[in-house]
Amino acid sequence: MIAEILSTGDEVRTGAVADTNAAFIAQSLEGEGIEVTRHQCVGDDVATIAAVMVEISRRAAVALVTGGLGPTADDVTAEAAARALGVSLAPDAAAMAVVERYFARRGRPVTATNRKQGILPRGASCLDNPLGSAPGFAFTLGNCRFFCLPGVPAEMRAMISDVVLPDIRQRMGGDLGARRVRAITTFGIPESTMADRLAGFEAAFEGVRLGLRAHFPEIHVRLYFSEADPEDLARREPAAVDWVRQRIEPFVVSDDGLSLAEVVGRDLKAQAASLAVAESCTGGLISSWITDVAGSSDYFRLGAVTYTNAAKEAILGVSAETLKQYGAVSRQTVMEMAAGARRCTDATYGLATSGVAGPTGGSAQKPVGSLCLGIATAQGVRAAAYRFGANWRRANKVAFAAAGLNLLRIVIGQGLVADLEDRAKPIYAERLELDDGVNQAPGDEAPK
Repeated sequence: MIAEILSTGDEVRTGAVADTNAAFIAQSLEGEGIEVTRHQCVGDDVATIAAVMVEISRRAAVALVTGGLGPTADDVTAEAAARALGVSLAPDAAAMAVVERYFARRGRPVTATNRKQGILPRGASCLDNPLGSAPGFAFTLGNCRFFCLPGVPAEMRAMISDVVLPDIRQRMGGDLGARRVRAITTFGIPESTMADRLAGFEAAFEGVRLGLRAHFPEIHVRLYFSEADPEDLARREPAAVDWVRQRIEPFVVSDDGLSLAEVVGRDLKAQAASLAVAESCTGGLISSWITDVAGSSDYFRLGAVTYTNAAKEAILGVSAETLKQYGAVSRQTVMEMAAGARRCTDATYGLATSGVAGPTGGSAQKPVGSLCLGIATAQGVRAAAYRFGANWRRANKVAFAAAGLNLLRIVIGQGLVADLEDRAKPIYAERLELDDGVNQAPGDEAPK
């Protein structure tokens, strides 16, 4: 079974708004064993949208359309769908009930403009929107089932989970067989190296498709299973996952598709442990990722962006002598930062970052891409120092933050092992050789 995605709206077509909806929809459909073969984007033009709907109906079994369900004149998806179907628009009681419920919750009357949202193509079925004022709708054109959803991401996601996927399962589930997409999250291994190590997979597991998806800084290995018998799926899936793990084991973060932050959060909760983070070069990115995970208040105690030497001293207790002798980007400094973060919060783990994100601010000893990580536990304090090759500030910040979370993940699982710095090192990073007895180079007082 194949599906297509159609995103509408001039703001999406012109790039003023990034189309994150299509990515979410594709992942959701893949999880149901439905292959997404095409993404398209068109502007707010009735004739164009209608023509594309007709084209899609000739190719796909399922189509997801987002955008154009609002109350304004440029929201034309319902009109376009009516034209594609060859029917007229008409007030729909269920759709109007969605609009009225939304305004009733807010204690406001329904405006004349918003009543437009209660008008659907004749014969279409209203799809409930639990979060917003725009009801979705579904219809069948040819052999294709269309689901038209709001462009607001939170509303679209809720409707995919609560309305669309259950509808697809009910209508078409008998045709899907035993299907599953298994995601394995990795960090620290380049995509080309990964491909080399996993060569031969499809010969070993006939009928199972392997794909690599770069989601910087992670790479996700995706296994696509399609079995006639659910028992075959239950037998082959663990064997296939084990085959992959054996070849890339040091770099596997999760074999259930969890992110670095989700794995760290899960492992902290399992230990009833807590975390404090002191960030310099990463500017709060680690703390942001940690708190993106629901329930992070159970284990996250502190996120401090101590960007200057003065902040490192005043907040974390880093000594002025350490900063003077070794510089902000040094093993000594990040060890004191991590210990200070842990000490002032009584956390189980303290994690610290300091580096040179670039594109300026580097020195011969500490070039752009230099990163120092500190980790503090009840057993002691350790550091790791790496150099990444990018000269792009955002790429370095993201890589630095992921490297910090990966170091923490290893320590939570294995403790302060002797070869921690090597175990946590990404393949594409180099060990940063620091002459720790030399005073800081000019301009190295803080990350640039």
